[in-house]
Amino acid sequence: MATSELTAFKEKMKLRTKRFAHDCVRISLKFPENMLGDHICKQLIRCSTSVAANYRASCVAQTIPTVIAKISIAIEEADESEFWIEFALDEKLISKAQSEDLKTEAHEIASILIKSRQTLQQKRLA
Repeated sequence: MATSELTAFKEKMKLRTKRFAHDCVRISLKFPENMLGDHICKQLIRCSTSVAANYRASCVAQTIPTVIAKISIAIEEADESEFWIEFALDEKLISKAQSEDLKTEAHEIASILIKSRQTLQQKRLA
């Protein structure tokens, strides 16, 4: 991938992960104000914003191992976000329609980042 393509990819992913975090925050704030709603709200906000923050950190990391570590955290947090979205659906805090796009986005972000990590790991071994 050329430098300009890589820069464009990074910027697109920064925006995408940030938009995902905002979307999760918006849906979380609609959960009922009870013990379960509060717990899932906090968990989903924490992990979804962590996806964006750790991806952003990976873009300015100084070494490939640090980039890989930050991307790995973002992958874990995207997967955890998907879990909390599913759990909120299971507990009927959100509808299937509300959850589908968020769940799909969490999964796609994780898949893209897994591929990015694999590419970096291969470069590191070469």
